[in-house]
Amino acid sequence: MPDGFGYVDEHVPGIRWDAKYATWDNFTGRPVDGYLANRVVGTLALCAALCRAQEHAASLGFGLLLWDGYRPQRAVDRFLQWSREPDDGRTKWRHYPNIDRPAMIEQGYVATRSGHSRGSTVDLTLFRLVTGDLAAMGGDHDLMDPVSHHGARGVTPVATANRRHLRSVMEACGFAAYECEWWHYTLRDEPHPDTYFDFPVA
Repeated sequence: MPDGFGYVDEHVPGIRWDAKYATWDNFTGRPVDGYLANRVVGTLALCAALCRAQEHAASLGFGLLLWDGYRPQRAVDRFLQWSREPDDGRTKWRHYPNIDRPAMIEQGYVATRSGHSRGSTVDLTLFRLVTGDLAAMGGDHDLMDPVSHHGARGVTPVATANRRHLRSVMEACGFAAYECEWWHYTLRDEPHPDTYFDFPVA
């Protein structure tokens, strides 16, 4: 791992994570190239900002659950390759019910060069500290559909409020939202804005 990077759980005590791309529970339906361990990696600047975000979320009764952080370029390359393969339908109903695979790139859900590969972007959600239950967000991670956009119609008032809580927490702690994905945030003052890394998460 390069200097200036670390495992988020070692730098943000108490944070929860489920590194989706290290598991079979993601839109490709299998572990993704470059994810050799179910851990989340990020720059130390990302970790420091997540510490602040976790404290802010706790003041509202929430904790943070991470789904992804640093993403090796080889994983992005695998996403692009996968998008050109014949569709077996195994994950379509859950992750891209209303579009075909190639449209993921066209509509901005999958990037050819991802901010995640720079090490200071994170996918995450909220959970309730009292119960440990995930907060309702009106859709799951990597649901590639307009319902995942900020301000989407058809989202319940509770889920809308929770999305606003997450956005307010993250923006107050130095992150910028991505309008197409309620779970995706990038550190505004990221330390490697022009570098795309490819070391494995191991």
